[in-house]
Amino acid sequence: MSLMLVNCSACRTPLQLPPGAKSIRCAICQSVTTVAPTTAHAPVPSPGAGTPWGAPPSPHGGKRAVICGISYRFSRHELKGCINDAKCMRHLLINRFHFPEASIILLTEEETDPYKIPTKYNIRMALYWLVQGCQPGDSLVFHYSGHGAQQRSYHSDEIDGFDETLCPLDFETQGMIIDDEINATIVRPLPHGVKLHAIIDACHSGTVLDLPFLCRMNRSGQYMWEDHRPRSGVWKGTSGGEAISFSGCDDNQTSADTSALSRITSTGAMTFCFIQAIEREHGSTYGSILNAMRTAIRNAGDTMSGGAVTSILAMLLSGGSLGGGLRQEPQLTACEPFDVYTKPFSL
Repeated sequence: MSLMLVNCSACRTPLQLPPGAKSIRCAICQSVTTVAPTTAHAPVPSPGAGTPWGAPPSPHGGKRAVICGISYRFSRHELKGCINDAKCMRHLLINRFHFPEASIILLTEEETDPYKIPTKYNIRMALYWLVQGCQPGDSLVFHYSGHGAQQRSYHSDEIDGFDETLCPLDFETQGMIIDDEINATIVRPLPHGVKLHAIIDACHSGTVLDLPFLCRMNRSGQYMWEDHRPRSGVWKGTSGGEAISFSGCDDNQTSADTSALSRITSTGAMTFCFIQAIEREHGSTYGSILNAMRTAIRNAGDTMSGGAVTSILAMLLSGGSLGGGLRQEPQLTACEPFDVYTKPFSL
């Protein structure tokens, strides 16, 4: 039996309606939507029922990923490096972390499958697919490279008063995907034993998963965890699983799309530095990755001995143009605080 997808009558967030239910309360805005017979649309398949990409893999210890790169080509918002980022991340997951190719959904404008174009609807469905039927031992990855933004929050769950957002290809007509929805879709449902890593290369992305704790680290590598749990008491953690996010910059910063790092192709600065940290064996712990990424971005203007091109990025030969300064600091957020220098990193 398939669940049905209905839009919240207040905030338009898609909600999964249980079979036979006549109404549903939105986890984002708390509004109650009463369902008329014609309201339900766009089935959201239950495990095994099949999505546009088929049912996700389900064996114990399974790995799956959603990778999204949006260039917004032929628009005034065009970015040069985001599709490169997506291809490189896919290559990294397959060749370094042994993700099965069939377990990765790649959303870019270059895809011929209409369900793999990074529209708002397709990104939402891919995120549902990512967590659908997950079980202990599973490792999930969400990588996004594209525009991010902020919009005023009308709830009391944001310290700065703004929701962080991701901008799908069709955001000008369909709207953005806000952090509350991302949290409700891929963070809160995570059961015990499931691990989610998000790698978000976008502006204003520091807390775009709305995770409860942010690692505030200085240039000396000293850190403390900031408590970002909403004053309203709304739960932003998981259902027992683990969620950790690397993001391109703080909520009040922008993230560069640049050729200053690879020297041969445009990439997102954060994605490049994340991959470089892994390839140069700086990825043993979360703290070592974060430090390596921040150091690489700070030193981006200096001469890089031996060149900064990694083996993964070297496979891409498209050109790019310098896209502004690299005044950004990658961030680390999590569902629970931990020792970033002793906790081993793995996908």
